[in-house]
Amino acid sequence: MNPGYLYLAVAIVAEVIATSALKHSEGFTRLGPSLVVAAGYGIAFYCLSLVMKTVPIGVAYAIWSGAGIVLIALIGWLVLKQSLDLPAVLGMGLIVAGVAVIQLFSRASGH
Repeated sequence: MNPGYLYLAVAIVAEVIATSALKHSEGFTRLGPSLVVAAGYGIAFYCLSLVMKTVPIGVAYAIWSGAGIVLIALIGWLVLKQSLDLPAVLGMGLIVAGVAVIQLFSRASGH
């Protein structure tokens, strides 16, 4: 397995943590969440820079953005009790399907 995908997973998790903390930073007026945001995005972009060494940029960004959208929406739903309607769920399903098609069938994915 390409080690870039491990870095990509770490980048995605760090970005999701940072984005989740962003809501709690209250416009960067709360120190703790603000530090989590800065550290999370720093880790995310550092790892993403390592990903770019071995994974095509379009593929990496499709996975990064698709996973981030779905994970943040799930956190919003599960933790913040925000609602997801059927069109939102269907749209996220299409995003996941698109990333799966790239990974499974596209030569651009580097397989």
